[in-house]
Amino acid sequence: MLINLTISNIVLIDKLNLEFGSGLNILTGETGAGKSILMDALALALGGRSDTGLIRHGCTSAGVSAEFDVINDNIKTLLDEAGIDFEDTLVLRRTLGTDGKGRAWVNDVPVSIKTLKTIGEELVEIHGQFANHALLNQSMHRVALDSFAMRNIDGFEDIIINVHNAYNEYHTAATKLTELQDMLTRSEIEREYLEHNVAELKKLNVTPGEEADLSARRTDMMNAEKNAAILNDAAQLIGRGGNSLDTQIFSVAHILERIKTEPNPYSEQIDKLYQAAELVASVSEEIAPEDVDADMLDSVEERLFAIRAAARKHHVLPDELPAKLSEMESQLNAINNSDNELRKLQNIVRDAQKKYTENANVLTSARHDAAEKLRLKIVSELPDLKLGGADFTVEITPTSDSGNGHDEVVFMIKTNPGMPFAPLHKAASGGELARFMLAMRVVLSEKQPSHTFVFDEVDTGISGATAAAVGDRLNRLASGSQAIVITHSAQVAGFADKHFKIEKTSSDETTVTHVREITDDERLNEIARIISGAEITPESLATAKTLIK
Repeated sequence: MLINLTISNIVLIDKLNLEFGSGLNILTGETGAGKSILMDALALALGGRSDTGLIRHGCTSAGVSAEFDVINDNIKTLLDEAGIDFEDTLVLRRTLGTDGKGRAWVNDVPVSIKTLKTIGEELVEIHGQFANHALLNQSMHRVALDSFAMRNIDGFEDIIINVHNAYNEYHTAATKLTELQDMLTRSEIEREYLEHNVAELKKLNVTPGEEADLSARRTDMMNAEKNAAILNDAAQLIGRGGNSLDTQIFSVAHILERIKTEPNPYSEQIDKLYQAAELVASVSEEIAPEDVDADMLDSVEERLFAIRAAARKHHVLPDELPAKLSEMESQLNAINNSDNELRKLQNIVRDAQKKYTENANVLTSARHDAAEKLRLKIVSELPDLKLGGADFTVEITPTSDSGNGHDEVVFMIKTNPGMPFAPLHKAASGGELARFMLAMRVVLSEKQPSHTFVFDEVDTGISGATAAAVGDRLNRLASGSQAIVITHSAQVAGFADKHFKIEKTSSDETTVTHVREITDDERLNEIARIISGAEITPESLATAKTLIK
């Protein structure tokens, strides 16, 4: 529900703050006082098209904000997607500069104009002689009919749920069938490829961890080969037989022993040489290199490189080759057993489609019942609205399957007997359309959650009992929600829960539009003015008293 509208620097409005209430909010005023400006400002706040001509003369910018205290689940979803918090109120704010640039916020979070418009359309439905923001959109007709059926057809909600679930089952099975058929189209090409690779991997017979083990074995064997070469070099240096290193050292020590000086000055060195000769002799025995099996190394390397090549070919890690083999075997098995799988899946799809069609047909039948109930209720509203020659029907035709059934719903009307039915937005003139919309909204909004409806001069071209009927229906519509109505009709104004008067004041320098709530005698005088014109007469006052409900 719209609880506050704040406007600054828009056309004739300098600063304005309006506090609306629940029920029927009526705005009246003399022609040219600025009623349309209010509608333009509200539309701007709701994401409507901007126009720099709205900016008050002499100002560089204009702004408007609209505050709401109730939102529905659709709006909550939109707010969650945009990352906007909602606690007690929701404020839509819009600014516009003379350079044509504007900005928008929802609860002080910057948003795009598209987001603002989407949220605005969920909050407020605007009706006028030449514009409607909801029911003239044909895509909304099925939603409106289903909403009406929820309240007037027993078990309709369960029917909707059954159709939705049946469609999901059917759609899921049909998708799997399509995927299988696509696979079979490629199967002959893939079969040869899969058979070759499955045979190749089976022959290779890789086990998890094998590549790491082979790599470690290869490293050990290559290190052993290198160590053998090093030991061989050492053995050659030490030598063998009479020219061996230990023999040469021993000979040096023996020669030094022949020195005649007593004691021998080299006795300590001689002892070390004998020790060295013994050490070299023992090392010579211990460093004999082991033979490396070259064939075994070749075999390990061949196996290791084959595993790594297969992993590169299939774009997996070596340890994932067994899983890759299993995957390709499954694919090959699916191709080899495709005929059985295809027949099985075709049966599932056929059964799911049959179940969906049965449920969708039940939904179609229920919609026809709801359509007739809706037609009777709307037609019963028309005579009092000076639309006694008009008629309404709901056209339900087959369309493609979906989770909402297989029905296309179009609201059709004719305004005069003998004329053919035509889609809603093509069959009515301005005043007729506005009143027809009112009748539809009164019926469609019964027992609906709170919503805000705006009607701009819905009473144009009518008076007397017809105007009273319009007022009565606006009052009924507003009783469960909120209606904001601009009117020139005293009969309509008499139903107001809150009455606002729009006035224009002028001076040599400026003209300003003011809006304020009026009550008691001031309200009585305003309704009398609407009846009699500029001069309020006792008769008009008496009539005004009878009109105030």
